[in-house]
Amino acid sequence: MIRIVIADDQAMVRAGFAALLSAHADIEVIGQAEDGAHCVDLVADLDPDIVLMDVRMPLMDGIEATRTIVAANAETRIIMLTTFDIDDYVFDAIRAGASGFLLKDAPPSELAEAVRIVAGGEALLAPSVTKRVIEHFATGGQKPNRTALPELTDREREILIQVARGASNTEIAASLDIAVQTVKTHVSRILYKLDARDRAQAVIAAYESGLIVPNS
Repeated sequence: MIRIVIADDQAMVRAGFAALLSAHADIEVIGQAEDGAHCVDLVADLDPDIVLMDVRMPLMDGIEATRTIVAANAETRIIMLTTFDIDDYVFDAIRAGASGFLLKDAPPSELAEAVRIVAGGEALLAPSVTKRVIEHFATGGQKPNRTALPELTDREREILIQVARGASNTEIAASLDIAVQTVKTHVSRILYKLDARDRAQAVIAAYESGLIVPNS
């Protein structure tokens, strides 16, 4: 059972998400918060697996709440929910420790799947958000630096490049002809070496270091 807290300043939005998620047998909504400060308190009390976090809320916004939760609890994962996909807070949210970023107008079926993906240890970015991340790091004429992030082995860099391109563990395993569990082990080592909480932060590191550049 995946235990969830929903944080949004609009009661009808919270109720709608709760109804959609509660319809799934493997998901349980255990709390709702109307602002970031209340969400931080609920997470401390209830220790949920996932928080669905609105970005813009009173008293404490979703990014600050995410930063606070991540600092205090290494287990709870955050999925940011927003109606916007073009603002700089996308990067702030990922750096704060968010594991996913989903637009509120996504189809209802995508919401439950997003919860399952993040609960399973993967990172999730909506396609439009992924496009913005790539555009953010786009620099004309730059070539990839395959020796960037020297703390990683050649195989770890190879896997991180595929992670940054959005490949799943299964897809990476098939591409490199190795076991999925071996990929998971490499990803865990990459996160540890980069001091990254999640795959999303590792992707940011890959672009910022020049290991991978858009369209390379």
